[in-house]
Amino acid sequence: MPLDKNDLRQIKETVVEAVDPYFVAIQKDFEQVYLRLDRIENLILDDHKKRIEKLEEGLKELKGLLAVK
Repeated sequence: MPLDKNDLRQIKETVVEAVDPYFVAIQKDFEQVYLRLDRIENLILDDHKKRIEKLEEGLKELKGLLAVK
C-alpha cells in the first residue's frame, strides 16, 4: 500500500518530535564551544597586543640609542 500525503506528514511530525530535543541539546553545546573559542580568541589578541606594544617600546629605545652615536 503506497503512502499518501497524510502518512508522510505524520512520519515527518514523528521524526521531528524524536529528533528535536537532541538538536536543541547539540545547539546548546555548540553555543558553549563558541563562547570558549571567543574567550580564547580574546586572550590571544590581548597577548599579541601586549607583545607588539613591548616591541614598539624596545624599538623606540633602540632608535634613541642609535641616535646618540
